Amino acid sequence: MDAAPAAAAEAESEVEVVEAVAETSEKKEPRATRGGRNDKRRDGRSETRPDNRPDNRTEGRTDNRSEGRTDSRSEGRSEGRSDNRSDNRGRNGHGRRDGRDRGPQPTISELLREGQEILVQIAKEPIARKGARITSHIALPGRFLVYMPTIEHLGVSRKIESANERGRLRTLIQRIKQDEDVPSGGFIVRTAGVGISEEDLRQDAKYLVRTWQDIKKTSEKAKSPAMVHQDLDLVQRLLRDQLSDDFTAIRVDSEEEYSRTVEFINRMQPRMVKRVKLYTREEPILDAYMWLKSGGYLVINQTEALVAIDVNTGKFVGKGNARLEDTITKTNMEAVDEIARQIRLRDLGGIIVLDLIDMEDRRNRHKVSQALQEALQHDKSPTKVLSFNDFGLIIMTRKRVKQSLERTMCAPCEYCEGAGWVKSPTTICYEILSEARRLSKHLDDVRQTTLRVHPDVAKALRSSERSVLEEIEAYVGNVDLASDPTIHQAQFDFAFI
Repeated sequence: MDAAPAAAAEAESEVEVVEAVAETSEKKEPRATRGGRNDKRRDGRSETRPDNRPDNRTEGRTDNRSEGRTDSRSEGRSEGRSDNRSDNRGRNGHGRRDGRDRGPQPTISELLREGQEILVQIAKEPIARKGARITSHIALPGRFLVYMPTIEHLGVSRKIESANERGRLRTLIQRIKQDEDVPSGGFIVRTAGVGISEEDLRQDAKYLVRTWQDIKKTSEKAKSPAMVHQDLDLVQRLLRDQLSDDFTAIRVDSEEEYSRTVEFINRMQPRMVKRVKLYTREEPILDAYMWLKSGGYLVINQTEALVAIDVNTGKFVGKGNARLEDTITKTNMEAVDEIARQIRLRDLGGIIVLDLIDMEDRRNRHKVSQALQEALQHDKSPTKVLSFNDFGLIIMTRKRVKQSLERTMCAPCEYCEGAGWVKSPTTICYEILSEARRLSKHLDDVRQTTLRVHPDVAKALRSSERSVLEEIEAYVGNVDLASDPTIHQAQFDFAFI
């Protein structure tokens, strides 16, 4: 499905609960580790905090936590630490925590035993070369609430600023937990809970508790390692987390997905069903929404280190006697609004560099920078923006929780290995010459030499790089060129008789 502007791809990381075996092993699992190490931060660690979603931040935190780390090493040793702490610890006169009353710290072998089955959740999806982060404290997100069955804590999202609303929601969630049969754990009210009635919150709480009970039943029957629960798919998760009255339309270009979307929204927010539109034009849905209104356009390049976004005026040259500075400012103002939307849509994260069109007037630069800040206020992922630097660039950061849309939908090119470039035939000719020079030192009594190369390299050696071929023959004798279209352009093989 291609989603139009409204369906911004900024949903929280997919919730998956897996059942893993806690044992020291060198084998690495992509979703649940058996004591194996996936990166320097995870180490099969059992974190005791709720999922690190931006929307789950609460006022007042529960700090009763235990951290277990299984470090798989060649000696098969288990090492670890546990930090049983409480917010009730005393503080000294300077407001610092006094850690002298801590008891002896248990080892990981005291917290976990080899072969023990544990229930864990993927708190952060694998990104690039970083593996998944897992936690033993489950967080199940609903429409208005997040249910944490392993943490006794009731809270309200810090993004809800109104003191009266925070108090109202806290009172409601306390009452709901007392009235309903909640076996364990606590709730956090999400930002979507602002203004929501007690009945809606109660229904959301019941749904999440039932979901947890189903997970427990499934885990008791499943043989580990196994996935026992998976969150909604991408489209439904987007709608659950992002849909609001600010959405003017939801455009879907698949009839099957359109039907599923209508059914889901009708169950979740019936009044929004009429805003779901089936896109039927021949022009691809994303192409229809890429150009800026003024005729400018964006170029977005994602690399391992950062994301670069370039702004070009394109077809826009101004109207009438408008100054060039005004034309540039107008294009940049449109661009920053579209950039904020594209960042959410593509779920870009990390360091993002914006190369806007150069503006001479400082007031215009401030105006554009302010517009970008305002456009990013709708983004639920934390962002930080620096003002224009001396090179006319804006550098910003955005919290990266999961893979970007490009990384999710695409795979590295097998031919160029994701670089986007391959060595030219001329470069390969000189690499062959260097290899021939090296091989000549170990050759003795060679009667025939065959060189297998890509057709483009063979063509270069017979024409523009004929002198290189002659140098190669000076080292290894007469060479028979064998053109093979099935090999990579950068590959070549010598065969000697």
